[in-house]
Amino acid sequence: MSTSTPIIAVIGAGPAGLMAAEVIARAGFSVAVFDAKPSAGRKLLRAGSGGLNLTHGEPLSAFVDRYAERTGQVAPMLDRFGPSQLLDWVHGLGIETFVGSSQRIFPVDKKAAPLLRAWLTRLRGLGVHFHMRWRWVGWQDGALQFDTPDGTQVVHAHATVMAMGGASWPELGSDGRWVSPLEQQGILVAPLKPSNCGFQVAWSDHFRERFARQPIKSVRGRLGSANSNKDAWHSGELMVTEEGLEGGLIYALSAPAREAVAQNGHTTLLLDLNPGRSEAQLAERLSQPQGRRSLARHLKSKAGIEGVKAGLLREFCDHNVMNDPHQLARHIKQLPVPLGKPFAIARAISSAGGVRFEDLTQELMLKALPGVFCAGEMLDWEAPTGGYLLTGCFTSGWIAGTGVATFLRVVEQSGTR
Repeated sequence: MSTSTPIIAVIGAGPAGLMAAEVIARAGFSVAVFDAKPSAGRKLLRAGSGGLNLTHGEPLSAFVDRYAERTGQVAPMLDRFGPSQLLDWVHGLGIETFVGSSQRIFPVDKKAAPLLRAWLTRLRGLGVHFHMRWRWVGWQDGALQFDTPDGTQVVHAHATVMAMGGASWPELGSDGRWVSPLEQQGILVAPLKPSNCGFQVAWSDHFRERFARQPIKSVRGRLGSANSNKDAWHSGELMVTEEGLEGGLIYALSAPAREAVAQNGHTTLLLDLNPGRSEAQLAERLSQPQGRRSLARHLKSKAGIEGVKAGLLREFCDHNVMNDPHQLARHIKQLPVPLGKPFAIARAISSAGGVRFEDLTQELMLKALPGVFCAGEMLDWEAPTGGYLLTGCFTSGWIAGTGVATFLRVVEQSGTR
């Protein structure tokens, strides 16, 4: 690539980067997208392998609270480009959507590939150029430096959007290598941490061998002790792994669980193994004569507890609890499962940490590097699955792209470009 070509560089071909590229191209500027991988949208395709959850249908006032400590920074962005605008954009690509029973919103076919194909066709029609297998490695005398199949290349960009993801799923491109070059420029980056992740549990050998890779369905969970009301209950499913627990329920609790483990070395997950009955109802049913039935059959008959749920009770309850109907009922409703460290960031669905909002303008431009914008999971925010994470990426890409267009117009008017 000629180093003298006037260009707006977007580094990262995920949802945030592609959205920024579209906004900038529609504003009339020449855009080039660079990505270290051979093709665009690889993490988007992986996210859609089980059904592409685009966004969520709950009211925006509740939606913004999903961004927890960063609600104050994310809410103004969602006011400008939120779930409603995102769906209009999706429909504009010719992709129909539907709202599921949990208010999650999906493409009708639940697939990511048709959306991505339509999007890339649109971008190429807008004149966006793609440079794949170009890995950004830093700056050289103010120019962007890339490792490419043809050796080192430098690009002089009039503005740059960085959307290289966090550090989860590194095989798809989000490997966090961008942290060091930014820190070399004096940019403070909050440490990258696993988010929407599983946690270690010290299973017994017997439980691990018997139940690893089995799902735990129709349960509720919260963090804290049985005598506290620290967090609200969350419903969902879990998956037993060799090392611990994964699944939507634990992902929803991963942020506070991660911080509790960092502070104390451990935390406790309370599981309600039978959300449909109260503790009193379970105690009454379990107090009925067992007769010749084994405890396992009695649990199944009177409390609907069998398989992996029964295994969990035996794993974390002693003999006295298992043989006392009232204590057993209490543990069915609030079984304490000790959690250890979160799983490695490479196997997390997303990551927390990144470029701090305090170092960015409202348009997501780095205050210390005028003309350089950041978007997506590079930013220091996190959100649960359920459409919130992906919406945040699309939204921040739109904000950064709009910011680039505004910045370039100001530069043109001042005659400094």
